[in-house]
Amino acid sequence: MQRNKFWTALTAALIMALILAPGAWAGRYKVLHAFTYGLDGGEVHGALVFDGVGNLYGTAYWGGDYGCGVVFKLTPNPDGSWTQSVLHSFSGGQDGCNAHSALIFDTAGNLYGNAGESGAYGCGVIFKLAPNPDGNWTESVIHSFTGNDGCHSWGGLTSDAAGNLYGMTEQGGAHGLGVVFKLTLNPDESWSESVLHSFRGGKGGAYPARQANVAVDVAGNLYGTTRLGGTDDHGLVFKLASNPDGTWEQTVLHRFRRFAGGTNPFGGVAVDAAGSLYGTTASGGKGTDVCPAGLFNPGCGVLYKLTPKPDGTWTKTVLHRFKGGKDGANPFARPIFDKAGNLFGTAPDGAGNCGGVGCGMVYKLTPDPDGSWTKTTQHRFRPESGTTPTAGVIMDEAGNLYGGTAYNGPGGGGVVYEITP
Repeated sequence: MQRNKFWTALTAALIMALILAPGAWAGRYKVLHAFTYGLDGGEVHGALVFDGVGNLYGTAYWGGDYGCGVVFKLTPNPDGSWTQSVLHSFSGGQDGCNAHSALIFDTAGNLYGNAGESGAYGCGVIFKLAPNPDGNWTESVIHSFTGNDGCHSWGGLTSDAAGNLYGMTEQGGAHGLGVVFKLTLNPDESWSESVLHSFRGGKGGAYPARQANVAVDVAGNLYGTTRLGGTDDHGLVFKLASNPDGTWEQTVLHRFRRFAGGTNPFGGVAVDAAGSLYGTTASGGKGTDVCPAGLFNPGCGVLYKLTPKPDGTWTKTVLHRFKGGKDGANPFARPIFDKAGNLFGTAPDGAGNCGGVGCGMVYKLTPDPDGSWTKTTQHRFRPESGTTPTAGVIMDEAGNLYGGTAYNGPGGGGVVYEITP
């Protein structure tokens, strides 16, 4: 009897230690939809978005009626299941192909997004989806990129208080190295595109990455990243401010250097109430056995903060260096905040056995009183339930997390998931 009590107590203690240990699994994971690469689509690379009644919307890169990806909706059912419906299948023609990013709503309930390929000039499009009274949606192209005004917009759109749309292209523009663009709604319901900045390479940056979009602060300034350019071609963080004459001026806030401070940001930045910026780099940090600090694989990436100073300069702080393995590796997407100031995000590698460096994970960073941050793991992905979360997460009012994965899962084409604390 004493022996049984001993093993019962030891087992309970071990379980509690695992629950409380940094990096332990922290939430209940549920697959809401498993993609098949069929008519329902496959590979979610962008974050999801909620409407006002709790439905989820997103894009899948492949699949659909023509194999060029879809815009989808997930509707919750009373029994806890979710029903997926396709709002639009991209044809690979004028309407574009391969939607990679998150969607955004306007105040009228229309959806906007980017498809990075095809279109009238082969450089991708910006599209609008308008809901119809019968429950269907009508897609229209509001801009087709020509190459001169940008090419291959992947990273999602941002809107300001006036309803203007902002985004970036990975290539094209005056120097072929990508642009920041603005779309303005005209009185006749058409849209006008203007290039706010063409990247020049070198110290000014080049090639915004596929997960990178721009953020807008309360003053209307734009913030973003490029994956290359800067110092040693390791990428940078920039700000664009409008001038009285309508032009925009770029300021480089930080140039990444090898290796400990992070290199090559693949995602954009998040802005807090104090005007500080938070983002991730796909590589850099301190080398480990999983991510050696070599020339072509310099570490597993970092999560960083940029804080503005009164003199106009910015101070960079590394909040966490990913180590690979159970700690995760190579974060792409920018993090999000909860109401308490915690950060949540994804690392598409590490944390599981998928070949290479792993299946990926969802993490949480909690600020400590001494200014440091503590990282915990919310979920480690496995092949049977979806892997490689290149997309970031979103949070509902109850604190539940939602996101998508690029690969695997029951249908083979990635999943949409929910993590309940």
